[in-house]
Amino acid sequence: MTDSRTPPSFQLAYVPGVTPTKWVRIWKERLPDVPLTLVQVAPAEAPALLRGGGADAGFVRLPIDRTDLSAIPLYTETTVVVIPKDHLMAASEELSIEELADDIVLHPLDDTLEWEQLPGKAALQRPETTADAIELVAAGIGVLVVPQSLARLHHRKDLTYRTLVDAPESRVALSWPEADETPELVEEFIGIVRGRTVNSSRGRGRTQPEPEPKKAKPARKPAPRSGGKPAAKNPRSGAPKGGKATAKSTGKRGKPRGR
Repeated sequence: MTDSRTPPSFQLAYVPGVTPTKWVRIWKERLPDVPLTLVQVAPAEAPALLRGGGADAGFVRLPIDRTDLSAIPLYTETTVVVIPKDHLMAASEELSIEELADDIVLHPLDDTLEWEQLPGKAALQRPETTADAIELVAAGIGVLVVPQSLARLHHRKDLTYRTLVDAPESRVALSWPEADETPELVEEFIGIVRGRTVNSSRGRGRTQPEPEPKKAKPARKPAPRSGGKPAAKNPRSGAPKGGKATAKSTGKRGKPRGR
């Protein structure tokens, strides 16, 4: 968090599986004088971190306790089941919850999916974390249902994953402490995430210099008007009809007169 006595900075929290790289890059381009620090936090601890001032804003997984917090839902993730590569279910591209009925489905304590009823058979003990559950899957103890980004985060060569078509889905949101007025830097980051341009009227973004006004071209002077029509030129001599050709009109020079 920032105050008037310290240089401005921005702390951004994010839960495992979320990749804030794109937004951080845009921040550095637009606000190179304001350092951004990333803070990784467990999904269950993210709301308390934001309320306590440990971060200015953060990417969280919904649902969360929205007391004193604002949130903008950003996207919904595909849910997958992590299985050993030699598992029979690896032959299918997509699976249903019903197909997990005969398997032990691990349910880690940091699971963020909202289940009305857990699929498959329950393990004797719940793993502490998703990382612990991945190790159990690799050991052949059971299978694991997670958002796709977590399956990628914990990738192992001996494991694979398949889409679970009828499972709950995880929603990712940007959240920040609720206040009467949103802090300027938070407003700036909201604009980046929402795709506002650098010239948007909201936020602290850099403004582009206004183009110089184009100089008006001077008005052309009207041609002087004569009382009558201009005399037509003789096509042979270039002199006006009815007149004599002169050296100036013909372009020829006369012989000098002898003295």
